[in-house]
Amino acid sequence: MKARFAAVGGALGGLAVWRLVRRKPRQPAPVAQDPAAQLRAKLAESKPLITERESFEEAETPVDAAADPEARRREVHDAAMKRIRALKRGSVSDEG
Repeated sequence: MKARFAAVGGALGGLAVWRLVRRKPRQPAPVAQDPAAQLRAKLAESKPLITERESFEEAETPVDAAADPEARRREVHDAAMKRIRALKRGSVSDEG
């Protein structure tokens, strides 16, 4: 039984070596276009997007003009404390 397994293993190994020797070398894929030309084409496509991006960024609030987060935090905290006091007194309104 062991001899059969050895023979089958040897045959499979020999077949693998034979396929390896007979394999044709791979040829590199042909370059369809000059890589520099491809990059130039991508750059030309992206140039109109620059003006679109600038118009988009004009609509945003700049960081310098943004509201003070500490002031907003204080407002929210004061409103919440006012609401809690109203709940404790029992005079709840649906204003918000």
